[in-house]
Amino acid sequence: MRQRVRNSTVLSSLDSISEQQRFQLLVNSITDYAIYMLDPNGHVTTWNPGAERFKGYTADEIIGQNYSIFFTPEDRAAELPGRALRIAAAEGRFEAEGWRVRKDGTRFWVNAVLDPIVNTEGELVGYAKITRDITERKKVQDELENTRAALIQSQKLQALGELTGGIAHDFNNLMTVIAGSADFLLRKPDLPAAKRKQYLEAITETADRATTLTNHLLAFGRRQAIRPEVLDLNVRLDAVADVLSRTLGDSIAIELELDPGASRVEVDAAQLETAILNAAVNARDAMPEGGKLTLSTRSLHENGSDFVALGISDTGVGMPRDVAARAFEPFFTTKAVGKGTGLGLSQIHGFAAQAGGRAEIQSDEGRGTTITMILPRTEKEQAALTEGPAMSELPKGLCVLLVEDNPQVRDFAEGLLIDLGCKVIPSESAEDALERIGSNGIDLVLSDVVMPGMSGVEFARHVREEHPQVPVLLATGYSDEVLKNGSEFAVLSKPFGAADLSKAMAAVLDEHAREFRRRPSAAGRV
Repeated sequence: MRQRVRNSTVLSSLDSISEQQRFQLLVNSITDYAIYMLDPNGHVTTWNPGAERFKGYTADEIIGQNYSIFFTPEDRAAELPGRALRIAAAEGRFEAEGWRVRKDGTRFWVNAVLDPIVNTEGELVGYAKITRDITERKKVQDELENTRAALIQSQKLQALGELTGGIAHDFNNLMTVIAGSADFLLRKPDLPAAKRKQYLEAITETADRATTLTNHLLAFGRRQAIRPEVLDLNVRLDAVADVLSRTLGDSIAIELELDPGASRVEVDAAQLETAILNAAVNARDAMPEGGKLTLSTRSLHENGSDFVALGISDTGVGMPRDVAARAFEPFFTTKAVGKGTGLGLSQIHGFAAQAGGRAEIQSDEGRGTTITMILPRTEKEQAALTEGPAMSELPKGLCVLLVEDNPQVRDFAEGLLIDLGCKVIPSESAEDALERIGSNGIDLVLSDVVMPGMSGVEFARHVREEHPQVPVLLATGYSDEVLKNGSEFAVLSKPFGAADLSKAMAAVLDEHAREFRRRPSAAGRV
């Protein structure tokens, strides 16, 4: 009976107070949130116990103060308090998370909401501010993020260890062949011609394999300079299928499932064919008793963009789920030592990513594997196919300024240029080359890109500005500057031979043919 009388008394009291008093009673009963009011200029006009509990100010201390007192010095310097008021007034709400400062100077992480208050005439009369202390939640999130970062770092270190070991293993094998062959040639100058040819061919073939290995590494890391061209993927796969049928043997049947609507892509043709070959070789190894390899294309539309999905499917032994999950990692391989570098599938991953797409793998034990490269589709027209000669003819007596900081590479390039009938002025730096170019009748500049001091690109720009009649050909094995920003100059990839060099020089000279013909003939200079 007493309890019922007491409740009736409370209800009677609540009925007798105004709506504003009810609201104030509600606000004052909340201690987990800071709920207070600001005037139009951001000064505190009300203060609840929740605000006092985790901000540390009593109502007498804080009412009349500008609410910017709660912000960090950095946020005040960035004028965040005033900007928050303006955004709330203009957009009807401002919400953010960030650090705030208690009375004792300690910081806490909050979720803050700021709402404008307008009167019946629509005039701004102040703001309602609700702040929640979420420091503990942020602490948990930060610990989770730190744990995730530590795991990623651990995985990176593991991958780096595998990468380093793989590189050391494969390059040491390659260097053994090169060094051994060179040693025989140096120690036994009277070797029969046939034997000398055998060792020289071994050096050449091994150098080509080293180049391929390097290109695979660059492709995996998306650091390879690409030469995109528009290709009809269906036509290219039809041609590739003929090559694969001879390469993989009679025990493997090759089928094509081509979507007529999935055709043109803009990719590096050499990398594309390498990726297809890598997938096909893996498929062959997975079908030791023979089987079927299917090359397919299909149209794909994702996130408002059109793609072409290129699939390479086999009927081989397949992979366990944990192996398939690591298949694109560099140097990860289940093959025996000496049977593969572990870079084949990682090259596919790198090629697809560098082309603006992605690579996927689906495999089931006993049911085969499908590797899919999803490549952006293009509406550009395919360029006419042209095939140049093995060597290009160069003007007789061409004077070439060769800029290369590596003495061995400089000597090699100088020998090639002389063999092509050129007069060569070697220089070991861009700064030295700039001093020589004005007084030596230079017809063409061949410069490395990555050099100490002034880079090859910077040097080429100086040449273009100060000697616009002199064409420039840049050479590089890898350059972040060229890769990220492209190049306004012709670029020759290292390593290169006489045919590559002569064709690149001829192309550069053709572009400058009009200016070149205005100059005195280079013929007769020796």
